Amino acid sequence: MIIPGLVSATFKTESPDFVLAALQKADLHAVEWSENWHIPAGDTALARDLRERTLAQGAEIAAYGSYYRLGQNSDPAKDFLPTLQSAAALGAPLIRIWGGGTASAELEADTRRKLAAEARIVSDMAASEGIKVALEWHKNTVTDTNESGLSFLDEAAADNLYCLWQPTVALNMDERCAGLDMLEARGRLLNLHVYYWLEGKRRPFTATKNAMACWNLCWTTPRSSFWKMPHNGSGFYRKRR
Repeated sequence: MIIPGLVSATFKTESPDFVLAALQKADLHAVEWSENWHIPAGDTALARDLRERTLAQGAEIAAYGSYYRLGQNSDPAKDFLPTLQSAAALGAPLIRIWGGGTASAELEADTRRKLAAEARIVSDMAASEGIKVALEWHKNTVTDTNESGLSFLDEAAADNLYCLWQPTVALNMDERCAGLDMLEARGRLLNLHVYYWLEGKRRPFTATKNAMACWNLCWTTPRSSFWKMPHNGSGFYRKRR
């Protein structure tokens, strides 16, 4: 089942009240709450409050959008703990993390092994709270190509480690759709981040016919059996498992 929602980081300078009002106005039904912009790591009281308010509105918590980045932590178990505490208090089923900060083609083998080991550490920590972890599908990280992203999942070897998906700018449309299919076939696809860029600026889906045409390419057979095209603004789709 696909649940349409929004990513609160879309409204970085706005309050949680604004986010919840926008959610309702757009008739969306889930929120990925942002760590950097709305629920700081370790602020469990705020996380519990926003959980209650989100659920009271008839929506659900889709994820905790963390900015924890592999490879930039001296003590992963210690450094990830505040993120995990906020996610657990929020009742998030998923924590979004980042797969380092270097293009996969530039990673040395030893560095990549260390990233995989760290991914396994934080995934095991999340698993103790019944929470999944998902890598952002993004340029200049271990998921910047389809092959690197899928290989990294094998290298980390954590049962609760998944990937999000978005249309990576560096890939062409065929490559983007191939990555979507590969993740789905492996059972490692969770939320979709859905947006439209034009000349370096994010635009509404209704801005041009091209925006709709690009996304419709992602919803062709066999995907048409379970994906639906959004019409009400940028955000994400959560595939409920």
